[in-house]
Amino acid sequence: MADLTIMVAPNGARKGHAEHPNLPLTANALATDARACQVAGAQAIHMHVRDGNGRHTLDASRYLAATEAVRRTTGPEFVVQITTEAVGMFKPHEQIAVVQAVQPEAVSIATKELIPEPDAEANAAQLYRWAHEQRIAVQHIVYAATEFDHLLDLIERGIIPGKRHSVIFPLGRYAADQESDPAELAPFVAKIRDSGGAPRFDWWVCAFGASETASLVAAAAMGGHCRIGFENSFLNADGTRAGSNAERVSDLRAALSGIHRPRSSRAEILRVLGRPD
Repeated sequence: MADLTIMVAPNGARKGHAEHPNLPLTANALATDARACQVAGAQAIHMHVRDGNGRHTLDASRYLAATEAVRRTTGPEFVVQITTEAVGMFKPHEQIAVVQAVQPEAVSIATKELIPEPDAEANAAQLYRWAHEQRIAVQHIVYAATEFDHLLDLIERGIIPGKRHSVIFPLGRYAADQESDPAELAPFVAKIRDSGGAPRFDWWVCAFGASETASLVAAAAMGGHCRIGFENSFLNADGTRAGSNAERVSDLRAALSGIHRPRSSRAEILRVLGRPD
């Protein structure tokens, strides 16, 4: 079984200080939070940035500033991933523009947002090819098992290049009250198995609600990687409300104590996030 990576998702696109006072929204807050999570055991960060009013944005200058701030506090081993998540606000051309402007080491992209209709395939293909040539680690967000079939089709038709791919499954995204259940893993894992398994796909899980920790432990036990943090849940495994993202990372580390997978190296983290060989 592959080495294990823990990534923190500290803020997301929708939550603010009304939901939790310690949600990091600025570049400096993200940097401080990233360092605390690194000490707690996280090896990478999935980062959203906000505008001056605290709203989700795909502003390249804000991504660059936040990336620089995080790297300043965490050092060279920590991996920084940005996202193009549209959150119902941004069009495909805006998603493409931010990736090309920032040129991140890693990015997460929801295929259904980048390609909401067939006419968007040509521009998406150009982005995917460019990212592949630049050796940017592209992770594909797959919200439902049926979306995995669309991803496979894009790969098979060459819209998405490469022989190995990284996917993340957000459990509970469409469940009642956004509460995940570890049983949701079954159809995703079956899709991976039936489509080539570990030689072809590296897979991750994030999970909404009170079962975040339980879902991530289940994923780690089956060979997946873990993304944890306030983007998805404020609750520890015992139901208590965490005071910080670092506390969530520590809580997960404790829950993973019976799963013996070594920590991934930086090179391995980027590989399982989708960096081409």
